[in-house]
Parts: sequence; C-alpha cells; structure tokens
Amino acid sequence: MYERIETYAAEEEIMRTDNNNNKVQQKLAKDEDDIVNVKNIRDDTRKYVVACAIFASLNSVLLGYDVGVMSGAIIFIQQDLKITETQQEILVGILSIVSLLGSLAGGKTSDTIGRKWTMALACIVFQSGTAIMALAPSYQILMIGRLLAGIGIGFGIMIAPVYIAEISPSIARGSLTSFPEIFINLGILLGYISNYVFSGLPVHSNWRIMLGVGIAPSVFLGFALFIIPESPRWLVMQNRIEEARTVLLKTYDDTKEVDQRLAEIQITARIANAEKYKEKAVWLEILNPSPAIKRMLITGCGIQCFQQISGIDATVYYSPTIFKDAGIEGNTELLAATVAVGFTKTMFILVAIFLIDKLGRKPLLYISTIGMTISLFCLSFTLTFLGDQRFGIGLAILFVCWNVAFFSVGIGPICWVVSSEIFPLRLRAQASGLGAVGSRVSSGVICMSFLTLSRAITVGGTFFVFSVISALSVVFVHTCVPETKGKSLEQIEMLFQKGSELQVGGEIEMGDAECLVQRQ
Repeated sequence: MYERIETYAAEEEIMRTDNNNNKVQQKLAKDEDDIVNVKNIRDDTRKYVVACAIFASLNSVLLGYDVGVMSGAIIFIQQDLKITETQQEILVGILSIVSLLGSLAGGKTSDTIGRKWTMALACIVFQSGTAIMALAPSYQILMIGRLLAGIGIGFGIMIAPVYIAEISPSIARGSLTSFPEIFINLGILLGYISNYVFSGLPVHSNWRIMLGVGIAPSVFLGFALFIIPESPRWLVMQNRIEEARTVLLKTYDDTKEVDQRLAEIQITARIANAEKYKEKAVWLEILNPSPAIKRMLITGCGIQCFQQISGIDATVYYSPTIFKDAGIEGNTELLAATVAVGFTKTMFILVAIFLIDKLGRKPLLYISTIGMTISLFCLSFTLTFLGDQRFGIGLAILFVCWNVAFFSVGIGPICWVVSSEIFPLRLRAQASGLGAVGSRVSSGVICMSFLTLSRAITVGGTFFVFSVISALSVVFVHTCVPETKGKSLEQIEMLFQKGSELQVGGEIEMGDAECLVQRQ
C-alpha cells in the first residue's frame, strides 16, 4: 500500500514538473515574441525617422546641385551670353547673398505656418527661379531667376536642419541632422555629372538643360510633404499636444520616454509662450542677449561663418578655374576632374554620418579643421611652385580632394548639427536662420571676390589666405564649441546656461530642464 502511495506521489510530482516546464516554455516563447515585437517596433521607428530626415533633406539637394552645376555651366553661359568676369562673379555669388532673405524670413515663416509647409514654400520658390534661369534669353533675366532660386534655397537650408533636429531622438540626432549636408554633397556630385554629360551639346542649349534638371528634386519633395509629419515641438507651441504625442510615438520606441520628452518640450514651450504673452520680441532678445544666449550666438553663427570663409564654396564653384591654373586644358578634361572632387566629397560625408554620434562633434571638428588647414596650405604651395607640370596637376587634384574630404568629415555636416541643436525652442527658428544668414553672406563674399582676388595675388596666394583662416577655425572650435553628443535639446540649453562647461561638456541630468523656468 505504501509503495502504491509513493507511486501516486511520484506521478503527481512528474505531472507538476511537466506543467511547470510547459509554463516556463510558454513564458519563454511569449518573451521571445515580445522581443521580436520590440525589435520590429524599433526597426519601424528607425525607418520612419530616417525617411522623414531624407525627405526633409531633399531641399538641400537643390543647393548642392546649383553649386555643382554652376561651376561648369558658367563656362558655357560666358560663351553664349558674352558676360564679363565681374558678371560671372556676381552670377555665382549672388545666390548665396540673396538666400539670406529666405533664411531671415524662414524663422518667422516656420513659426507661423509650421516647419513642414515652410519646406513646401521653399520648393515652390526654387522651382520658379530655376525655370526662369533655364529659359532666360539674357543676363538680366538669368539674374532674376537666380534671385528667386536663392530665396528658395535660403528657406530650405534654414528649415531642414531645424525640422530634423526637432523630430529626431537624441541618440541619433547628430547623424540625422547631418543628412542635409549629405544631400548637399550629393547635389554637388549630380551637378558635376550633369556638366560632364551635357557639355557636348550646343553651347546655346547645354547650360539651360544643366540648370533645368535641378527642378527634379523639388518635385520629389512636393510628394514627400504628404508623408512626413509636422515637428512635434512646433505642434506643442501651437498647443496641439495630442498631435505632438502622436508624432513622438512614431519617433521613440518607449512610451515612458515619449511622455518624458513631451514634458520637457512643454516646459520649454511654456517659457516661449509666456514670452509671447509678455510681447517680448524674439529678435529683441537676440539683439540684446543674455550671457547664455550670447554664447549660443557666438557658437552657432561663428561655426557657420568659419565653414564658408575657409573657402569651400570657392573651391567647389571654381574648381575648373583651379585645375586650369594647375595646367589642365580643355573643358571636358576640366569637368571630368571636378567629378572626382564631387565623388570624394560625397563619399566622406557618409563617413561622418557613421562617426558623428560615436566619436562626437568636437573630435571630428578637430580632425576636419586641422586637415583642411594642411591640405589648403599644400594646395597653395603646389599652385604657386609646381603649376603647369604633370606632377603638379596630379598634386593639385589630390589636395583639392583632400580639402573637400576633411571638410565633409567634420565642419561640413557638424556645422548644421550644432547650429540646430544649441538654441532654445523660443529662439531656435530665428537664431538658426541668423546662422544660415552668416553662412550665406560669407559664401557670397568669397565667391564674388575669388576671381578678383586670384588675379591680384594669384590662385595659390588666395588658397594660402584660406589656409590661415582655417587655422583660426581650429582655435574657435577649441574655445567656443561644446560637445553635444547624446544630449537632448533641452539639456544642451542647460549646458550653455552653465557657461563654464562649454569646453569640457559636463553631464547634465534630465530633470535639470525644469531649472530653465527659474533661469528665465
């Protein structure tokens, strides 16, 4: 009898063990399903954010394409319309100058109609200008189209980094905000290729086709605007909280993190709305800044100016002139050499995308500015002492490629990342627009004086000046640019409030965002 009882007990124990094993297996299976679901959610979120960044960056293709295509088109425009050297400088550089109108207006416009529809406005204005340029029968009409295209580009280059910064998760914001610079480089490469492909057509029509092809990216952007959402931070500013939460749920994996980010945005939005309620003008605060805002303006506008006054747009716009001075003859050979420059510039911007959120902003800025200084000095030496030699031609192409490579791996994309990250929400659109103005004015001055300066002190002497300016940018990066990797936009604002931490980039707690209310 005892044996029978023990047998029953053993059988029950086995059954309990089997049941427990089944429950464990079911739980493991459920956990595996949950892990798969979370992974799918993260993949979907990542794809959605990347898609938004890509679509928003299409405006930047317009600027890049114009820069690239004009470097070759100007050769045939000069032959067709018989324009002078001074008219060439004005035609090339005026786009950068007039784009400041779009950048200045872009801040107020984006605060009024939203980030998304400001991009649409940029698209429409640019298309109109490009169409006029492609059909222009004279230099005067060509300039009218150039002015319109410049205004459209000004809107586009100001709003794209702001939109991407406001929609991106902190962990990936550096990579995503540098997308506009990637697309600028892609546009430059496409412009160079367009020059080479259409250069064999009759002079009267080839430059018109080169310019007209630039309409294509803006058409794609028009369709993309029906897909991408509005900026969640702008929606909060408009008190459309549920819409903002819906957008954040698509860009963050964790609901708890969404609520935390939404709370931070609401804190800064309350500050901004309170300022509006008090009727304190944003521009008045920018013109009469507090110490923290002054530090932000020096950093944001300074890095934008250094990006351009080191001569990158002159290098890209006038690369045929540089290679001609080195000894290359024939339009086809000159344009083929520019394609190598465009390809190098595009490839190295992709390197920056993989490194910007791993190494951080500041290390890449050091690599970039120091590398540019060395390559610009070597290019100056080559053009001055080794011009018209086969060896010198090869070195000139090499050093131009080195210069654009170092630019693309650092200050090129990071300039836009930093200038879109550092300003508080209430000032972000206008201050970013001011930074873009500094960039475009600097670019315009350099481009409109390059040929004249080169005639006065030689092309080699001009690049020596650029190398000196680039050396000064190394000092600026060390003293004025903080590390912003991995910090939310609200944390970065606190970093500038604690001005002593600009160089070391101390850590800031998430809760410190609430202190912003007390500091205002």
